[in-house]
Amino acid sequence: MELNGSNMTESDNPNFVTMKTNPLKIVIIDNDEKLHPHYQFYFNDEPNYELVETYTSVSTYLSTAMCTNPDIIISEVNLTGISGIDGIQHFKVQNAATKVLMISRESSFDIIKEAFKKGANGFLTKPLSKKRLFNAIEELHQHGVALEHDVARKIVHSFQIKTFERFSKKENQIIELLTHGYTYKMIADRLCVTPSAVNFHIQNIYVKLNVNSKSEALKKLQEMEVQQLNAA
Repeated sequence: MELNGSNMTESDNPNFVTMKTNPLKIVIIDNDEKLHPHYQFYFNDEPNYELVETYTSVSTYLSTAMCTNPDIIISEVNLTGISGIDGIQHFKVQNAATKVLMISRESSFDIIKEAFKKGANGFLTKPLSKKRLFNAIEELHQHGVALEHDVARKIVHSFQIKTFERFSKKENQIIELLTHGYTYKMIADRLCVTPSAVNFHIQNIYVKLNVNSKSEALKKLQEMEVQQLNAA
């Protein structure tokens, strides 16, 4: 490389300072000790990432947290003692800038929602391949969040389908179609039931909502949906 139009190279320039990017410091908390050698293998010969330590519990990590100070913590959800999700608040107290990536074999929407409400920055389902793990780490580093398609799909799906605890499964199905403009007959055809059965369920919905008409029901359902989204 030429500098200032001359033949001087970077190494010849006494004022040139080589910029070296420090590797991201990673901590993993997973109570399955059989996986620890696999994690270590993944990080071997990776100059951009440094696996500082692997732990089996949140408590053992916290006892050395001040010394490790990681950029990213990868934590299993189900841990002995303090759960991975409950551990998030402890991680953030140590360093609010630390990104937290949750990992779990379970991926129900309730678990995912709880993790993000507590402050998680990403969620991965096990088993983990090196490619998936490092893609998530890079997403966290570059964009501050990491979501794979299956997790993102569950989150989107949960907001697309209206479900209210006070109604039965059939009533929720009818509410979903009703709010999309379906008539009683269209709902009956879609659910393979009789129009009288649809009318029976809708009357029950009206009673539970304490309303007397479709317009009142739709308005009440919209208000409930807003409340539900705000609480998510």
